[in-house]
Amino acid sequence: MKKVLVLGANGQIARIVEDRILKEQPDVELTLFLRNSNRLAELGSNKNVTLIDGDVKDFEAVNNATKGQDIVYISFVDHDGNNTMTKNVVKAMKENKVERVIESSLLGLYNEVPGEFGRWNYSMVKGGLDAAINADKLLEESGLTYTTLRFPWLNDRDEVKYAITHKNEQYLGVSGSRQSMADVIVKIVADPDYLKNDSVGIADAGTQGEDRPVY
Repeated sequence: MKKVLVLGANGQIARIVEDRILKEQPDVELTLFLRNSNRLAELGSNKNVTLIDGDVKDFEAVNNATKGQDIVYISFVDHDGNNTMTKNVVKAMKENKVERVIESSLLGLYNEVPGEFGRWNYSMVKGGLDAAINADKLLEESGLTYTTLRFPWLNDRDEVKYAITHKNEQYLGVSGSRQSMADVIVKIVADPDYLKNDSVGIADAGTQGEDRPVY
């Protein structure tokens, strides 16, 4: 069995990922880590699910949850100025010899978003941008096999429609569905070599040229 730890397991994208993995990848065991596991009580009876109450800023809790895992998926963006969350995960993974990590982030880490939308996006995210940039650097320099996911402005459309851009490429699109973001994560869990050691932008290319998010 492949063992996957989801940190922040009640997030909207994380819930989609969990539901899809449980339906599509019966060889995967999920450890779902969140502050209040009662929120996912309906999954507790699934033989492939372990629920853990914990705070990602508590190193011992993260360290204990990381034992025996194959992949760690961080479902939320590290906006902490000290990057406590990312540092805890990197340290725990190294101590437990876990290699593969997926971390959620946002668009604009490398000034890669062009035009009026890029200007507007920067004005909206600049408060948490330095922390997100540093979290990405911590992963890149960690020696772990990592993927940083630079999400666009999200919507709840049912469609799975996206283009992937890489670190040194201009971001393509302004928005995308949570279903699309989840699809990338599900693919990485199925094939951990997919998008390894990369920071990728994910968005609906059809929204390119818009100057505000598409909902």
